[in-house]
Amino acid sequence: MTPLSPTDYDAIRLSLQVAVAATLLSLPFGFAVAYLVTFVKFRGKVLLEVFINMPLTLPPVVVGYFLLLLLGKHGWLGNLLNEAGIRLIFTLKAAVIASAIVGFPLLVRSLRICMEGIDPQLISASRTLGARWYDTLLSVILPLSVPGLTAGSSLMFARSLGEFGATIIVAGNIPGVTQTIPLAIYEYASSPTSENMALTLCLVSVAISIVVLFLHEMMAKKMAQRS
Repeated sequence: MTPLSPTDYDAIRLSLQVAVAATLLSLPFGFAVAYLVTFVKFRGKVLLEVFINMPLTLPPVVVGYFLLLLLGKHGWLGNLLNEAGIRLIFTLKAAVIASAIVGFPLLVRSLRICMEGIDPQLISASRTLGARWYDTLLSVILPLSVPGLTAGSSLMFARSLGEFGATIIVAGNIPGVTQTIPLAIYEYASSPTSENMALTLCLVSVAISIVVLFLHEMMAKKMAQRS
């Protein structure tokens, strides 16, 4: 196995940074959307669910291209950001946004499944005792949603580690700046003389994924035992 180069270590570090940032960024929004879909009745709920789950069915390159249209210099949001002196395209921030969007449905789905399993009588009892909706949210729904929050976070983290298509469109493949493990593997695989380096990074990626999934299963078992 070929030793890792400093650029490879940068790719590993950037992958972990992107995965952590994307997961933390998505947590409050994922919880809010899951709560909305599970407990609130409103028109257009089906359309919202379809929109949330679209990144699971769309090719990541398509998601990245839409983000490029939105956040690019000529995009309506990108134009506003440029006027404010904020640059996202071809930065690590763009990689975080792309990973967050692609992995967001996994987080919402895990949270929603957990929330749907909450006993409605507990919520009714809380409201009967005079608790307001936010008191019920913080004292009943949030604690009982921790297993879904944990499961969704770990799955999203793992998905963010492997994100390629959307990232390369909006963040590029800049070594030491936006090049994550999948992008580095792609670059090595494109060169006939760098197959060993590609294999090494593949093994690193597999090792990280195994650790994340192992922790995911351990936490799921502990949560199930507590329940």
